[in-house]
Amino acid sequence: MRFPLPQRFGRTIAATGAAALIIGAALTGSATTAAAPAPDSARCGDATSTDDFGPSYDARPKKGAKHDANELTAKQAANRENDLNRRLSERSRGLAGPRAASATITIPVVWHVIMDNAGNGDVSDAVIASQIAVLNDAYDGGAIGGAPTAFRFSLTKVTRTKNSAWYGVVPETTTEVQMKAALREGGDGTLNLYSANIGDNLLGWATFPTRSIGSIDGVVILNASVPGGAAGQYNEGDTATHEVGHWLGLYHTFEGGCSGRGDYVSDTPAEAEPQFECAARDSCGSAGTDPIHNFMDYTPDACMYEFTAGQATRALNTWNAYRA
Repeated sequence: MRFPLPQRFGRTIAATGAAALIIGAALTGSATTAAAPAPDSARCGDATSTDDFGPSYDARPKKGAKHDANELTAKQAANRENDLNRRLSERSRGLAGPRAASATITIPVVWHVIMDNAGNGDVSDAVIASQIAVLNDAYDGGAIGGAPTAFRFSLTKVTRTKNSAWYGVVPETTTEVQMKAALREGGDGTLNLYSANIGDNLLGWATFPTRSIGSIDGVVILNASVPGGAAGQYNEGDTATHEVGHWLGLYHTFEGGCSGRGDYVSDTPAEAEPQFECAARDSCGSAGTDPIHNFMDYTPDACMYEFTAGQATRALNTWNAYRA
């Protein structure tokens, strides 16, 4: 899902030894210059699905950005949930391949650094390693106070591409389709993460898992949102954490507002709308205050530090259904 940029407070997340050990020691990123097609900002029908399952991605916007027009309707969310349950049932009956165990699942990460033709936008190997450590801390949970999940991340490859047409990529365009078709590697369980100077006032976006995972699959983040980047209160690496949550099937905590089943996780309190500030509130009046510290809200990075046990279970179920 798309995540527009709000401004972040500074939060320092220390990389744990365990997280650091997961990062591959010898990584060779080859810089390549792709032939730049003419920039194409026209929305591309192949990039997303607007059928009964809704858009194929969601995002994180900056504070002040227009609200994400690709939020799911209640019907679309219900259709996705029904398909998830059918898929899990098929797995349990052995109709859709083996089901993954609930032990630790290490996800291989292929990082694609997109630069303009002059080489602006590079992300160093050291910063990439720091971002992987942030992901591992967030999904481990214990070091920063959230619920543990089954997922850990191992950087396996870094590519570097100079292409000014791709450098300002936005979702649902032929530019996005061309970039991912040229660069994406691995199977359904490989996380392809792209960093660029993305447009539309976004911090990042990610595709939802589906039965038909294609070349459009992956996570795209603003290069300034990495740890120590220039994105202000969004420079601690939590945009990647948020977007990987979508890639694993998690919705925004404010999905559906105060009515219906919301984000389909019972232990995240209902939230009327996205929260861009780290201020306590109870926007729905139901049990629990707004989950402003949850990675799937829109608060600044310094405010985010947790997934819930219910989100961990949902992510694992979604993995078993679509990516295992």
